[in-house]
Amino acid sequence: MCGIAGIIHKGEGDLPFSGDVGREMTNMLQAMKHRGPDSSGFALYGEPSELLVMRFKLADPNESGDFAYSERLARSRREVESRLAKIGAAVDRMDGESEYAYRATFRYEGELKPLADFVEDVPGVEVLSLGHSLEIVKDLGDAETVAQQYRLDKFQGTHAIGHVRMATESDVDIAGAHPYWAYPFSDVAVVHNGQLTNYHRWRRRLERLGHRFQSECDSEIIAVYLAQRMADGLSLETAMKQSLVDLDGVFTYLVVTETSLGMAKDEMAAKPLVLYEADDMVALASEEVAIRAVLNREIDTSDPYEGEVMVWTR
Repeated sequence: MCGIAGIIHKGEGDLPFSGDVGREMTNMLQAMKHRGPDSSGFALYGEPSELLVMRFKLADPNESGDFAYSERLARSRREVESRLAKIGAAVDRMDGESEYAYRATFRYEGELKPLADFVEDVPGVEVLSLGHSLEIVKDLGDAETVAQQYRLDKFQGTHAIGHVRMATESDVDIAGAHPYWAYPFSDVAVVHNGQLTNYHRWRRRLERLGHRFQSECDSEIIAVYLAQRMADGLSLETAMKQSLVDLDGVFTYLVVTETSLGMAKDEMAAKPLVLYEADDMVALASEEVAIRAVLNREIDTSDPYEGEVMVWTR
């Protein structure tokens, strides 16, 4: 079934408004725990920095029964740090959120794809996000469990999307959890509810352009598709409208960039989404109860129409 949510705080004048998006997204996702208790994921946008932020995992928590698990993870972490130095990145910090999940900040002037590829050549390592603003956090358990593990209640930022997952066709693991970073494009991520029927065709087409995929999830296809369209010169809104022509299936998705939050519904509009919009913020979710979890007042909501695309900028 799964559930998706998004929130963006609009700017005041020339300055972006910053909110408690970590806590807000946690509350929204926890309110939809019944839609997906297996894993929870967050794509959070803090204030843009000159440093790159990379979230990565060394293994999946399901592998913890391995006899040499801890020793292998320690070697992998050292190898990641070594490879960042070799490729010319000046590491500022590397913090462990758990044995297998890390957050690194560093200076780097080169292209992101060679860096991410070099890091992911370390066995078991997956880069979850890479950018100057985006941070993707996802793990097993409900939203409160994941937020507590990664200390997300203090995360200040401008916008976020999130996902709660019920694993119906794949394993309960981090690789199958949303959101998905649009590898190797900076600061683009997607969550989605539904399924694409032409998934394999678009995967092959994007792979021929040099893109790689870490999962069999069709949400990852949407993220890379949109980022590639924008790299080709389309605006986010135009790329999203084109996606409704090119991508077949029944789906509703949310996409975030460094400055924007967008939503799209296919022509069938079978996957639910509720919208609340005010002068200072926009919130969207699969169920209204998630929006009410962050707004302690009476609100009016609406349902976006079929085939609709909407974009908000902070």
